[in-house]
Amino acid sequence: MKIFGIETSCDETAAAVVEDGVKVLSNVIASSVDMHQATGGVVPEVAAREHLRQISPVIDKALADAGLEWKDIDAIAITTNPGLIASLLVGINTAQTIAYIHQKPLMEVDHIVGHVYANFLERKHPPQFPLLVLTVSGGHNELMLMKGHHQFERLGETLDDAAGEAFDKVARLLGLGYPGGPAVSKMAEKGNPTRFSFPRPMLDKENKYNFSFSGLKSAVRREVENLKKTDDQTIADLCASFQQAVIGTLIDKLVLAVQEHEVKEVHLAGGVSANQLLRKMAREKLPDKLPVYWPVEQIFCTDNAAMIAAATHFQS
Repeated sequence: MKIFGIETSCDETAAAVVEDGVKVLSNVIASSVDMHQATGGVVPEVAAREHLRQISPVIDKALADAGLEWKDIDAIAITTNPGLIASLLVGINTAQTIAYIHQKPLMEVDHIVGHVYANFLERKHPPQFPLLVLTVSGGHNELMLMKGHHQFERLGETLDDAAGEAFDKVARLLGLGYPGGPAVSKMAEKGNPTRFSFPRPMLDKENKYNFSFSGLKSAVRREVENLKKTDDQTIADLCASFQQAVIGTLIDKLVLAVQEHEVKEVHLAGGVSANQLLRKMAREKLPDKLPVYWPVEQIFCTDNAAMIAAATHFQS
C-alpha cells in the first residue's frame, strides 16, 4: 500500500510517499527556517505564505522521486492538528483538492501521532507492544503508553513550555539564534554541566509524569541577569547546565514510567529526540535488556511527511 503524506503544521512544507508504513520511497522537505532566524522564531503569517509558495513543487518532487503517478497512490494522508492554523489549512486544502481530483481516500493524522510513527520508518522488525513513547518537540512533550497501533494512554504531558520551546527561548536569551536546540547543544559540548544548578520541575507525586519548563527558562534568565559578564565559556556552561536539567527531567520521568509499567520497548520521538545527551542518558539509565529506539535518520526526528504517511498506513 502506497500512501502520499502531506505535512504543513509549522514551518516545514513536506510531502512523502511511504509503502506499507515502513519503506520510504520519497521524502521532500522545504523549510523556511532561514526566514524565521531573523525574528528568532516562527512567524505564523510568514510560514503560511511560504507553504503556499512551496507546496506545489514539493508535492511534484515527492511524486517524481518515488517514480510514481497519482494512479499508483492508494491514499492521501494530511496533518490536521495540532499546529499553526493558517499553515495547517494550506496543507488540508491542498490534500482535499488532490483527493477529489484523483478520487483517493483522504486520511487525517494527528501531528504528535505522526512523530510516534517516525520510529517505524525503515524499521526491520515489527514493534513489540506495549511500548512507552516519549515525544519531545518544540511545542509538545507527551509520555504515552502505546498498547497497540493507534492505541494510546497518555500518562503525562507538558503543562506550559515544552522542552524544545525552552531550548529556543534560552538560545534567544543567550544570543545563539534559531532554532535553539542544535545551537544550545553544540555550545553545551564546551561547557561544564555542573557549574550552575537549575531546577528540575514537577518531580512531585501528583505531577510525576507531567512536564513544565517555564520555571527552568526563568531560572536561566535570572542567572544571566545576576552575572557580571557572560563570556563564551560562561555561555557554554549555562547551556550545558540548562541542557542537563532539561534532559535529566525527561529521563527521570521516563525511568519512573518504565518502572511502573511493563513495557517491551521505549521510543524517543520528536525534534528533541535528535539530542545526543537524551539518547545517551536514556540508554544508560534504562535496563540493558530494554530496547530503546529513536528515528533511524535525523530527518525523521523533525517535522516530515513520511511519518504522517506511516501513521495513516497503520490506522487503515
